[in-house]
Amino acid sequence: MLSDWLQKHTPRLVTPQCHLCKLDKSHSDAHPRWCDSCLNLFESVPRCQRCGLKTLTIVEQCGQCLSQPPPWHRLYCVGDYTFPTARYIQQMKYADKFWFARDLSKLLASRIQHPATLITSVPLHWTRYIHRGFNQSQLLAHYTAQELNIKNAVLFRRSHSTPSQQGLTKSARQSNLKDAFTLRNTNFSAIDYPHIAIIDDVVTTGSTVYQLCQLLLEVGVKRIDIYCICRTPEPSG
Repeated sequence: MLSDWLQKHTPRLVTPQCHLCKLDKSHSDAHPRWCDSCLNLFESVPRCQRCGLKTLTIVEQCGQCLSQPPPWHRLYCVGDYTFPTARYIQQMKYADKFWFARDLSKLLASRIQHPATLITSVPLHWTRYIHRGFNQSQLLAHYTAQELNIKNAVLFRRSHSTPSQQGLTKSARQSNLKDAFTLRNTNFSAIDYPHIAIIDDVVTTGSTVYQLCQLLLEVGVKRIDIYCICRTPEPSG
């Protein structure tokens, strides 16, 4: 009978559950999606503050950054491209679960101590945007800006479509992205926004955000930070 079904299932429906372990999280206020125990899976680890790669202890710049500093000043991330973070990125991008952008942005914003004055995002070419239906980086920028109470704007355009970066070496990625981006507004002034953050879902070699940093530096932006969900080491070879 309906009354029996309701009596059995109503507690499960009205009691908030952790998305990962499915256990009751009614006593956890840290995050609306995960319980305190599962939130530990997203716990931050020591990283180089400049490039975002793992280090034994937190350092402002690792040896690689000291010898070849990237064009940005600081990189903030949630974690590496491993479980459970990678799972949510994959579901967001390839299973149309775009609502995970809000949850991931909340985690990311909690790591950012000194927010930029404006957040922008890595653009998609219009053909890929139509195929996917949304730009995951733009969604992340929108929600992260809300969490940090700062401005969000679309500054870049992808001027031509390029093959996927996945699986390419660093040199191949750089070649693949040559002249792929432009500023949407050629009259953009950096006077009001001397500190800008570029957000992407995953940063591997940094080739994509490198190209975008160059465009901002050319128009006088003084400081650029990178925000991402996953910062993962580049593939060998």
